[in-house]
Amino acid sequence: MATTKIGGGVVDLNSDNSAFQMPSGSSSYTGTAVTGMIRNNTSISNVDAISVFEYYNGTEWVPMSTNGLPKINFLVIAGGGGGGTKRGGGGGAGGYRTSIGQSGGGGPAELNIVAISGTVYTITVGAGGGGNAYGTDSVFGTITSVGGGKGGKKPPGNGYPGGSGGGASNQYQGGGSGTANQGYPGGNGQASNYYVGTGGGGSGAAGATNNQNASGAAGDGVSSSITGAAVLRAGGGGGAGFPASAGKAGGGNGGGNNSAPGTSATANSGSGGGGGGFNAGAGAGGSGVVILRMDTSTYSGTTTGSPTVSTDGSDTILIYNGSGSYTA
Repeated sequence: MATTKIGGGVVDLNSDNSAFQMPSGSSSYTGTAVTGMIRNNTSISNVDAISVFEYYNGTEWVPMSTNGLPKINFLVIAGGGGGGTKRGGGGGAGGYRTSIGQSGGGGPAELNIVAISGTVYTITVGAGGGGNAYGTDSVFGTITSVGGGKGGKKPPGNGYPGGSGGGASNQYQGGGSGTANQGYPGGNGQASNYYVGTGGGGSGAAGATNNQNASGAAGDGVSSSITGAAVLRAGGGGGAGFPASAGKAGGGNGGGNNSAPGTSATANSGSGGGGGGFNAGAGAGGSGVVILRMDTSTYSGTTTGSPTVSTDGSDTILIYNGSGSYTA
């Protein structure tokens, strides 16, 4: 006979002929969800079942098992920060998050996204910051990469925090901090020369300190093969100096003399812009990018924003150079 212990919080179905029937329904749950709820979602299916158990984690309903459910791998890079003007530091790279290979800031690969049929995943591609401006965030569904920090500018100023931090303008100033598992800090200023900036932080390395004449090197980016070919992205912008430092992984170069402006980063690289020389403007950061990779058999073909679509073996790859969406 089954024994029910309601007061103790235990239900004991002590019989071979007993079973507990899980509450079932479609994805359109209309009740008030409470953390810890469990249900059987009849709108989700995998190769082993026509429905999937899910639980409410306080924010959303999550499948209890993802075996057999389609997965989406991603690379989400935010817009790079602009360089600082007038003896400026280089801009920091945009935040770098991925489920394939290394994330920015030395972070590990993240879990891929379980694609729920009919769900619309919004995609925002962050813009690069102009001179003295932050890059903006890139977003894929619940994944957000933080825009790059702007470089420090005259008078001697600190770099600014971001996905990767901007470089200091000069003379004993601090580089901006990076975001954990997205990017590295910008370089610190250690020279007394007012005309020397430091490099911006990259997704793969921190910006370096400067000396009396030369700007500290910009931080490098991270290589990803999510498209099938290795591509280096999200490097720091170079700081102003004599000579200036060069940008990394598409980052802008710093201004090399009193009147030379910093150069801008490559579009859709997520890299930082170059810092400007004395009385000169700074380069803009590069815009970000969002790349998705999934098994072709699960690709819905429903998108907005005109991504570039290609295949690599049995997978379909979507590259978003501008904002849009993907519907699973």
